[in-house]
Amino acid sequence: MNKINYELKYLDIINKLENKPKLLLHSCCAPCSSAVLTRVCEHFDVTVVYYNPNIFPQEEYLLRKNEQIKLLKKLNVNFLDCEYNYFDFKNFVAGLEDEPEGGKRCNKCFLLRLDYVAKKAKELGFNYFGTTLTISPHKNEQIINQIGENLQDKYKINYLFADFKKKNGFLNSIKLSKQYNLYRQDYCGCEFSKIN
Repeated sequence: MNKINYELKYLDIINKLENKPKLLLHSCCAPCSSAVLTRVCEHFDVTVVYYNPNIFPQEEYLLRKNEQIKLLKKLNVNFLDCEYNYFDFKNFVAGLEDEPEGGKRCNKCFLLRLDYVAKKAKELGFNYFGTTLTISPHKNEQIINQIGENLQDKYKINYLFADFKKKNGFLNSIKLSKQYNLYRQDYCGCEFSKIN
Protein backbone atom coordinates (compact mmCIF):
# COMPACT_ATOMS: atom_id res chain seq x y z
CA MET A 1 0.00 0.00 0.00
CA ASN A 2 1.40 3.39 -1.00
CA LYS A 3 1.63 5.89 1.83
CA ILE A 4 -0.30 9.09 1.23
CA ASN A 5 1.25 12.38 2.29
CA TYR A 6 -1.57 13.79 4.42
CA GLU A 7 0.38 16.95 5.22
CA LEU A 8 0.16 17.84 1.52
CA LYS A 9 -3.55 17.00 1.47
CA TYR A 10 -4.05 19.29 4.48
CA LEU A 11 -2.18 22.14 2.78
CA ASP A 12 -4.20 21.62 -0.38
CA ILE A 13 -7.44 21.99 1.61
CA ILE A 14 -6.15 25.11 3.40
CA ASN A 15 -5.01 26.73 0.15
CA LYS A 16 -8.47 26.33 -1.39
CA LEU A 17 -10.40 27.87 1.50
CA GLU A 18 -12.10 31.16 0.71
CA ASN A 19 -13.37 31.95 4.20
CA LYS A 20 -13.28 30.40 7.67
CA PRO A 21 -15.50 27.31 7.46
CA LYS A 22 -16.83 25.69 10.62
CA LEU A 23 -14.72 22.75 11.83
CA LEU A 24 -15.80 20.24 14.46
CA LEU A 25 -12.47 18.98 15.76
CA HIS A 26 -12.31 15.80 17.80
CA SER A 27 -9.73 16.08 20.55
CA CYS A 28 -8.20 13.16 22.38
CA CYS A 29 -6.62 15.39 25.04
CA ALA A 30 -5.52 18.94 25.78
CA PRO A 31 -1.79 18.37 25.10
CA CYS A 32 -2.44 16.99 21.60
CA SER A 33 -5.02 19.64 20.80
CA SER A 34 -2.71 22.48 21.85
CA ALA A 35 -0.42 22.24 18.82
CA VAL A 36 -3.23 21.30 16.44
CA LEU A 37 -5.23 24.36 17.43
CA THR A 38 -2.28 26.63 16.66
CA ARG A 39 -2.50 25.37 13.08
CA VAL A 40 -6.25 25.14 12.43
CA CYS A 41 -7.70 28.16 14.23
CA GLU A 42 -6.11 30.48 11.69
CA HIS A 43 -8.13 28.85 8.90
CA PHE A 44 -11.30 27.54 10.57
CA ASP A 45 -14.01 28.57 13.02
CA VAL A 46 -13.21 25.72 15.41
CA THR A 47 -15.34 23.90 17.95
CA VAL A 48 -13.63 21.10 19.89
CA VAL A 49 -15.65 18.02 20.72
CA TYR A 50 -14.39 15.76 23.49
CA TYR A 51 -15.82 12.35 22.64
CA ASN A 52 -13.56 9.74 24.25
CA PRO A 53 -15.56 6.87 25.79
CA ASN A 54 -12.38 4.77 25.62
CA ILE A 55 -10.78 6.58 28.54
CA PHE A 56 -10.73 4.58 31.76
CA PRO A 57 -11.37 5.04 34.64
CA GLN A 58 -13.94 7.83 34.77
CA GLU A 59 -11.72 9.89 37.09
CA GLU A 60 -9.04 9.89 34.38
CA TYR A 61 -11.65 10.87 31.78
CA LEU A 62 -12.78 13.83 33.90
CA LEU A 63 -9.21 14.93 34.58
CA ARG A 64 -8.41 14.97 30.85
CA LYS A 65 -11.70 16.65 29.96
CA ASN A 66 -11.15 19.40 32.53
CA GLU A 67 -7.65 20.01 31.17
CA GLN A 68 -9.18 20.31 27.70
CA ILE A 69 -11.71 22.86 28.91
CA LYS A 70 -8.98 24.82 30.73
CA LEU A 71 -6.93 25.07 27.54
CA LEU A 72 -9.89 26.04 25.34
CA LYS A 73 -10.84 28.85 27.72
CA LYS A 74 -7.29 30.23 27.47
CA LEU A 75 -7.39 30.01 23.67
CA ASN A 76 -11.00 31.24 23.39
CA VAL A 77 -12.11 28.18 21.41
CA ASN A 78 -15.63 26.73 21.56
CA PHE A 79 -16.22 23.42 23.35
CA LEU A 80 -18.89 20.80 22.68
CA ASP A 81 -19.39 18.38 25.55
CA CYS A 82 -20.90 14.90 25.32
CA GLU A 83 -21.78 12.05 27.62
CA TYR A 84 -19.19 9.63 28.94
CA ASN A 85 -20.15 5.99 28.49
CA TYR A 86 -17.26 3.55 28.73
CA PHE A 87 -19.58 0.68 27.83
CA ASP A 88 -20.02 2.14 24.32
CA PHE A 89 -16.30 1.58 23.83
CA LYS A 90 -16.19 -1.81 25.59
CA ASN A 91 -19.06 -3.14 23.47
CA PHE A 92 -17.57 -1.75 20.25
CA VAL A 93 -14.18 -3.42 20.76
CA ALA A 94 -15.48 -6.65 22.31
CA GLY A 95 -13.31 -9.58 21.27
CA LEU A 96 -10.27 -7.38 20.68
CA GLU A 97 -9.25 -6.88 24.30
CA ASP A 98 -5.99 -8.84 23.87
CA GLU A 99 -4.90 -7.04 20.71
CA PRO A 100 -1.55 -5.24 21.01
CA GLU A 101 -1.49 -1.48 21.37
CA GLY A 102 -1.74 0.04 17.91
CA GLY A 103 -3.61 -2.98 16.53
CA LYS A 104 -7.19 -3.78 15.53
CA ARG A 105 -8.70 -2.61 18.83
CA CYS A 106 -7.18 0.86 18.35
CA ASN A 107 -8.48 1.04 14.78
CA LYS A 108 -11.99 0.24 16.01
CA CYS A 109 -11.61 2.91 18.69
CA PHE A 110 -10.67 5.49 16.04
CA LEU A 111 -13.74 4.48 14.04
CA LEU A 112 -16.05 4.74 17.05
CA ARG A 113 -14.89 8.25 17.91
CA LEU A 114 -14.66 9.64 14.38
CA ASP A 115 -18.06 8.22 13.41
CA TYR A 116 -19.61 10.10 16.33
CA VAL A 117 -17.85 13.33 15.33
CA ALA A 118 -18.80 13.04 11.65
CA LYS A 119 -22.48 12.44 12.52
CA LYS A 120 -22.47 15.31 15.01
CA ALA A 121 -20.78 17.66 12.53
CA LYS A 122 -23.38 16.83 9.89
CA GLU A 123 -26.25 17.20 12.36
CA LEU A 124 -25.05 20.59 13.63
CA GLY A 125 -24.24 22.09 10.22
CA PHE A 126 -20.44 22.13 10.33
CA ASN A 127 -18.51 22.32 7.07
CA TYR A 128 -15.70 19.98 8.16
CA PHE A 129 -14.86 17.42 10.82
CA GLY A 130 -11.40 16.33 11.87
CA THR A 131 -9.30 14.93 14.70
CA THR A 132 -6.15 15.66 16.68
CA LEU A 133 -5.23 11.96 16.75
CA THR A 134 -2.66 12.23 13.94
CA ILE A 135 -0.34 14.37 16.06
CA SER A 136 0.78 11.35 18.05
CA PRO A 137 3.84 9.44 16.84
CA HIS A 138 2.10 6.35 18.25
CA LYS A 139 -0.95 6.66 15.96
CA ASN A 140 -1.06 5.58 12.32
CA GLU A 141 -2.13 8.63 10.29
CA GLN A 142 -2.76 6.45 7.23
CA ILE A 143 -5.44 4.44 9.06
CA ILE A 144 -6.97 7.47 10.80
CA ASN A 145 -7.27 9.44 7.57
CA GLN A 146 -8.69 6.45 5.69
CA ILE A 147 -11.39 6.17 8.37
CA GLY A 148 -12.04 9.90 8.02
CA GLU A 149 -12.33 9.59 4.26
CA ASN A 150 -14.78 6.69 4.55
CA LEU A 151 -16.92 8.69 6.97
CA GLN A 152 -16.76 11.73 4.69
CA ASP A 153 -18.32 9.59 1.96
CA LYS A 154 -20.83 8.00 4.34
CA TYR A 155 -22.14 11.24 5.86
CA LYS A 156 -21.47 13.62 2.95
CA ILE A 157 -19.42 16.05 5.02
CA ASN A 158 -15.85 17.23 4.43
CA TYR A 159 -13.09 15.56 6.40
CA LEU A 160 -9.97 17.55 7.25
CA PHE A 161 -7.14 15.28 6.12
CA ALA A 162 -4.01 15.89 8.17
CA ASP A 163 -0.82 14.52 9.63
CA PHE A 164 -0.36 16.93 12.51
CA LYS A 165 2.87 15.31 13.69
CA LYS A 166 4.54 16.98 10.67
CA LYS A 167 6.14 20.41 11.16
CA ASN A 168 7.26 19.31 14.67
CA GLY A 169 3.64 18.98 15.78
CA PHE A 170 4.29 16.52 18.58
CA LEU A 171 7.30 18.50 19.86
CA ASN A 172 5.21 21.67 19.79
CA SER A 173 2.51 19.92 21.82
CA ILE A 174 5.10 19.11 24.50
CA LYS A 175 6.28 22.74 24.60
CA LEU A 176 2.72 24.10 24.72
CA SER A 177 1.77 21.61 27.44
CA LYS A 178 4.56 23.03 29.59
CA GLN A 179 3.60 26.61 28.69
CA TYR A 180 -0.04 26.04 29.68
CA ASN A 181 0.83 23.71 32.56
CA LEU A 182 -1.26 20.86 31.13
CA TYR A 183 -1.55 17.38 32.57
CA ARG A 184 0.14 14.87 30.22
CA GLN A 185 -1.13 11.33 30.66
CA ASP A 186 1.18 8.31 30.54
CA TYR A 187 -1.13 5.92 28.65
CA CYS A 188 -3.43 6.26 25.67
CA GLY A 189 -6.69 5.95 27.54
CA CYS A 190 -8.39 2.57 27.72
CA GLU A 191 -7.80 -0.02 30.40
CA PHE A 192 -6.03 -2.25 27.88
CA SER A 193 -3.49 0.42 26.90
CA LYS A 194 -2.72 0.92 30.58
CA ILE A 195 -1.80 -2.76 30.88
CA ASN A 196 0.25 -2.98 27.65
